[in-house]
Amino acid sequence: MTQPNLESLVPAYVREFEPYIPSRPDPELMKLYGCARLYRLNNNENPLGPPPGAQEVIRRFPPPQGAVYPSGDSYYLRQELGAVHGVDPGQILVGNGANEVIAFVIKAFCEQGDNIVTADKTFAVYEWVAVFSGIEARVIPLKDEGFDDAAMLAAIDPRTKILFVCNPNNPTGSYWTRERLRGFLAAVGGRRIVVVDEAYCEFVEQEDFPNGISLLGEYPNLVVFRTFSKMYGLAALRIGYLVGAPEVVDMIRRTCVVYSVNRIAQEAALAALKDDTGHIRRTRALVRTSRTFLRGELAKMGLPVIAGEGNYLIAKLPLSDTLAYRKLMREGIMIRPMTGFRCPNHIRITLAGQEAMEACVAALKKILP
Repeated sequence: MTQPNLESLVPAYVREFEPYIPSRPDPELMKLYGCARLYRLNNNENPLGPPPGAQEVIRRFPPPQGAVYPSGDSYYLRQELGAVHGVDPGQILVGNGANEVIAFVIKAFCEQGDNIVTADKTFAVYEWVAVFSGIEARVIPLKDEGFDDAAMLAAIDPRTKILFVCNPNNPTGSYWTRERLRGFLAAVGGRRIVVVDEAYCEFVEQEDFPNGISLLGEYPNLVVFRTFSKMYGLAALRIGYLVGAPEVVDMIRRTCVVYSVNRIAQEAALAALKDDTGHIRRTRALVRTSRTFLRGELAKMGLPVIAGEGNYLIAKLPLSDTLAYRKLMREGIMIRPMTGFRCPNHIRITLAGQEAMEACVAALKKILP
């Protein structure tokens, strides 16, 4: 049988791209590392899980409905999101997690020869999707652990189509204030698309933090991302969305894959939005307490810490982060090595419950030289 000539069939930008290899399922990891219990502190998941209403939707989903296609455009969820954010539901597109909505935007505006601008120590998928789509990613170093607006503006050329800003930034927790974001948008001047990823916005309690969606009327080139994976605890169901000006969203809609968001995800997200049980308040309180505890314990160990907004912090270690990952896994602690974020010898730790935080501290004390 003749084998396909992948050298000629596959574009160079795909052949040269290093694939992301997900970790094995938890039971397999526990067998591999010989640990009886695994604390997942690697993916910024909410230890409280989904709000009660969303949990009930998941629990009561009727199995026969598994044979029925979901709403192709998340109709009812978009109606509720429109009411919550004060925008027309037509300005909202729902996708299968953040990765899909990132791809929607890049596919809508970029072609080969174009470029995007983003940062080096941020959510890597902006860069990944661009690169494996044949689009140049201009990666700007952070300044004082935050996005460098002046350097990003300086990187723009005639082929720049999109600028991605993660606010607050994953993994450093830095954020642009309302005035700084407005200044950046004014400087771009509507000539490019500016994406503001607010995946962790619900964790921020600072008064000067901007609500990007509220700025859409002033800046029609702005697109805002939100997710149900973090604060709302629906990461397993993979559901996120974008909001933008009607004419911009109309272009992005042409690149969407309809029916990509399953029915349980849509209904659970709808219930999460309507939750009035204090889920956000409880999660914020847990994160606040855990951040204070973990910062204090890491300081006692002499470990430098970057702890801004969001449900995570970064610690600098006196050893390789990938080695630390393996050693911590043997203690049942799963963290995020930061070499992939261009931040070697650092680890990101999800802020979780007290038991998990104490176990993390004990494991770090055990593995540190």
